Amino acid sequence: MKKILGILCLVVIYTSCNQKRSYEEYKNITNSEVDYPIIPLPKKSDIKEGRFLLDETTQIVYEDAELEKEAAYLSELLKTASNEEVFLTNNLEEDKHSIILNLDNNLPEEGYSLKINYDQINITGKTPKGVFYGIQSLRMLLPPSAEKQGIDEITIPAVYIEDQPRYSYRGMHLDVGRHMFPVDFIKKYIDLLAMHKMNRFHWHLTEDQGWRIEIKKYPKLTEVGSVRKETMIEKNFDPYKGDGKEYGGFYTQEEVKEIVAYAQDKHIVIIPEIEMPGHARAALASYPELGNDTGPYEVATKWGVFDQIYAPKEETFTFLEDVLTEVMALFPSKYIHIGGDEAPKKEWKESKQAQTVIKREGLKDEHELQSYFIQRIEKFLNSHGRQIIGWDEILEGGLAPNATVMSWRGMQGGIEAAKQGHDVIMTPGTHMYFDHYQADPKSEPLAIGGFTPVKKVYSFEPTPDTLAADKKKHILGAQGNVWTEYMKTSDYVEYMVLPRMSALSEVVWSPMEKRNWEDFKERLFKLEERYKALGYNYAEHVFNDPKENNNSQEESDQ
Repeated sequence: MKKILGILCLVVIYTSCNQKRSYEEYKNITNSEVDYPIIPLPKKSDIKEGRFLLDETTQIVYEDAELEKEAAYLSELLKTASNEEVFLTNNLEEDKHSIILNLDNNLPEEGYSLKINYDQINITGKTPKGVFYGIQSLRMLLPPSAEKQGIDEITIPAVYIEDQPRYSYRGMHLDVGRHMFPVDFIKKYIDLLAMHKMNRFHWHLTEDQGWRIEIKKYPKLTEVGSVRKETMIEKNFDPYKGDGKEYGGFYTQEEVKEIVAYAQDKHIVIIPEIEMPGHARAALASYPELGNDTGPYEVATKWGVFDQIYAPKEETFTFLEDVLTEVMALFPSKYIHIGGDEAPKKEWKESKQAQTVIKREGLKDEHELQSYFIQRIEKFLNSHGRQIIGWDEILEGGLAPNATVMSWRGMQGGIEAAKQGHDVIMTPGTHMYFDHYQADPKSEPLAIGGFTPVKKVYSFEPTPDTLAADKKKHILGAQGNVWTEYMKTSDYVEYMVLPRMSALSEVVWSPMEKRNWEDFKERLFKLEERYKALGYNYAEHVFNDPKENNNSQEESDQ
């Protein structure tokens, strides 16, 4: 027995010494640029010698209770990577092999620092959000295969990073009015945003072709408005040809709450969009009394812009205020998007009721009537502590006092709004519409038109040189838009989004002077391996064609 115990002691001593030696072995390893394929590119990054070995002794330390969710999130990432449980603690022991999460009020609002040595990792942010972004950079330093399988030995290259985003608004949009997608996919989409350090998800919930959010006070919005009798086949506008298949669906309020909470854990704000005064066919089919007496109405079965819009009468404002009250209860976002685009004025020109409002309010024309409409909604939302975002058409007839503008018809609308002192999100169709083709249409799935390859997205500069220095501060950032007329499945959405979202993430995060297409492309090849590990369906053109074509075509209508 003494002999056996002696042997066991020797084994324990040997194992302990061997473990010590294994750390020492990684202390002086030389790293190179290729070991740091982080997208979006950090503001400052200094390569160091050594690598951190992730093993059974690694622990995650968070001394501030605010970081508990970030610690748990990192623990799950590392458990997937290594197939080993990673111990969480809020007590730091100096001699432990640790990943330490900290808060430091001296850092920028969304900034973080990431310090990796062979024996310790420190991730520090001003807020939990900054720490979360630091974790995303750490994630990019793990082998791509670690996203879905345990790896026997994982080492992470030493580095010191100081980082913060260039823009405060880094967004992606998704239209679920034309085609909607399961809750699980919406979460998967949010995961993609999180991986790319994006912080806004613009959720387009109502359209001519479908109302997709439950409003308890107005049940017909989902009973009637969420269902269209069929869908146009491809681009058979004239003569029209439908598929004869009923299409419908909506998100319950419980599902919306679940998605909002999921996004909040990833530090993503969901901005809901409730369209007005146009793109209202689904609502008018549900409550025809809100129209300009041009019914009967039905949920649209083809794509495009329709003359039928809300009537500017008191019943409409009551309805919209009731709807927005329920929306505000579900979404804590400061911003509520109210659309405001593509609202033909034909019905208002021919409506006695609309003309009466124009005369009563001393308005010049139907454009000023739309401004009156938007301003009434803005006052209501402002009174509840919220602000509106609208597409750049809300500039026409006079901009609502506190409105933020999304400039989609090029850059000019955003420039004009910024000159007037309004905040702007740049999302021009030329560069930010991810429903456009990425290659020769003959070899691509059906899309709305246009041509926007990855290189063109990467070339986008959100802040125009023509703006005066004191007005540039109004450019909050940029957003990629995903309109789903021709995207029937979540796989197709992924294909149209990736890797264009990756290019956009660097546009809105990284310093302009550090952006370099060739360097980005090298890092993107590494990110492609991560796409594969995560099971995303992505477009491969940029990977197959190093000289990706950068010609442009006219953008398509929204």
